[in-house]
Amino acid sequence: MIINTNSIVSATEANKNFSKVAKMAEQKGHVVVFKNNRPKLLVIDLDKEPQIEMTEDEKLEFVAARILREHRAAFEELAK
Repeated sequence: MIINTNSIVSATEANKNFSKVAKMAEQKGHVVVFKNNRPKLLVIDLDKEPQIEMTEDEKLEFVAARILREHRAAFEELAK
């Protein structure tokens, strides 16, 4: 992957202002987050970036699975 220097942010900046990073990803397709002067994370706009092609249903399933995994205990408690 070729990294555009205009789409790089530090981990500190991403942590402080994620909405800015998200907007950059929407505009540029992706943003590379650097930590300790090395590329660490890739924030992508799933609608624009061809690296991951998903249907709208697949995107929803992906997010739903993550939410379920992260909050499983709460969902199990609510199911009682």
